[in-house]
Amino acid sequence: MIDQTAVQALIDKEAIRELVLLYSRAIDRQDIALLRDLYTDDATDTHGDSFDGPAGDYCDFIARAFPHMPYSGHHVCNHLIAVDGDVGSGEVYGLAWHLIPTREGGREEDFMAVRYIDNYRRCADGRWRFSRRVVTYDFKLRRPFDGGGLLGLAERDPSYAECLQPLFRRGTRG
Repeated sequence: MIDQTAVQALIDKEAIRELVLLYSRAIDRQDIALLRDLYTDDATDTHGDSFDGPAGDYCDFIARAFPHMPYSGHHVCNHLIAVDGDVGSGEVYGLAWHLIPTREGGREEDFMAVRYIDNYRRCADGRWRFSRRVVTYDFKLRRPFDGGGLLGLAERDPSYAECLQPLFRRGTRG
């Protein structure tokens, strides 16, 4: 006999894993509409010493940073999730790279090993969202950048042309 509670827990955990991956996509593809859709209306976000407050204000903060950050890459590593009905918690280990301007007019690599300590909630539309995120910076490194790549593509990223399913479209998860 199939344990429906265990099956539902697996389904919920997979939806939460997708939520975390969509966060990385929203930040790295500079998709503020998607980022806003990932939080509950009353969510808060604490990003170490850079931001602490309502998630809507965090989204505004990130939107203001986009013009100054031609590249960011958020890479999810370990993700431990606990679900209890319509709420859950998680700890996400991640690596975050940013390309940022220096005061002297150059560019520098900003690398961090982070942990996202999350609270999740299933909303009325059935989607899981962040109700609280707390980010720790376990390791930080800044150094001059003298490299290249697909810097600053965001909206022109090839994934939009190649991955045609709704999951990969810009904007809310609709």
